[in-house]
Amino acid sequence: MATMARGRGNPWKRLGPGPLIAPSLLACDFMRVGEQVERAVAAGADVLHVDIMDGHFVPNLSMGPGLVSSARAFTHCPLDVHLMVTDPVHFAEVFADAGADSITFHIEAASAPQDLVESLHERGLGAGVTLRPGTPAEALEGVADVVDLVLVMTVEPGFGGQEFMPGQLPKVRRIRSLL
Repeated sequence: MATMARGRGNPWKRLGPGPLIAPSLLACDFMRVGEQVERAVAAGADVLHVDIMDGHFVPNLSMGPGLVSSARAFTHCPLDVHLMVTDPVHFAEVFADAGADSITFHIEAASAPQDLVESLHERGLGAGVTLRPGTPAEALEGVADVVDLVLVMTVEPGFGGQEFMPGQLPKVRRIRSLL
């Protein structure tokens, strides 16, 4: 089992500028999560992306806090938990306690996104927001200057294996100009 060589907390403050590799644990064999986490990190992963689905905000269910806790035991690599859930405030606390370093939530699901970002930062965690394909870049107004990460979905959330939606690229450009 790997030891946690780096300090926990907001990874975006220490990872620096430039591209990062963030494979999703959704694609791993959950019976071999420790081995597969170690292999992903050895192959060059900078961050491990953890897709959480509640069966309500999106129609599918995925892993829970137990898997995050298990992954945390095997790596010092930052864990960014992507909440595709109806109640991101509740789930942010649960997954932070399980070992997440950063929480990325859907702006469409948060009634007070700026408050959630502030709460995550107060805990020393990274805070990111996600936009579904149908959500305009302007939805970031009020949080663009305080988030650590913006995740632009180029597929509909909740299903793997979808075709890339190139129509999202202008939104990426617009968000870059906002940031």
